[in-house]
Amino acid sequence: MSATDNNENQNEVPADDSTTQASAEDTQTTSASDETELQRLIAENAELKDRLLRSHAELENFRRRTQKEALDAMKYQATGVIRDMLPGIDNLKRAIEVTEQTGDTQKLLDGIKMVLPQFVDALKSNACEPIDPTGQPFDANFHEALAQVPSADHEPMTVLQVVEQGYKIHDRVIRPAKVMVTCAPPAPATEE
Repeated sequence: MSATDNNENQNEVPADDSTTQASAEDTQTTSASDETELQRLIAENAELKDRLLRSHAELENFRRRTQKEALDAMKYQATGVIRDMLPGIDNLKRAIEVTEQTGDTQKLLDGIKMVLPQFVDALKSNACEPIDPTGQPFDANFHEALAQVPSADHEPMTVLQVVEQGYKIHDRVIRPAKVMVTCAPPAPATEE
């Protein structure tokens, strides 16, 4: 060995056992806390995955349920109207039966006159109102003109007669009223 090597060996400070042990304990403590943190994160991740899957399943169930409810609503939307019309249909059948048994057509006419208001009331109870534009100015949003009739007594484009009743629900026209409207009378021929 050379003198230089001896000096280096003499200059080396022996490792302190307490420093080495502290360093090893820190490493073990850090490892243990890292392991605990990792386990916590894994558990949290699993919980979040479970919540996500449950939320997705709930959303899918909600979507299916609302889709079924919407289909059922469309499928059975006329139920109320039909239920309201059935008494009128029953009464028409009774009027026909009585007429067939007695041969008295006046009873049939009387029965029909009694049933008509039932149908009108059934429509009204479902927010359906008749459009009666007689004497009013023609409005293409609510009326359909079938013909023009010359008239000196009314302004041009005034509804003179309703040929077929129109109906609306709230502000939406179901069927426009078919009407006859006035027009200006033809000018008298002038002699030349």
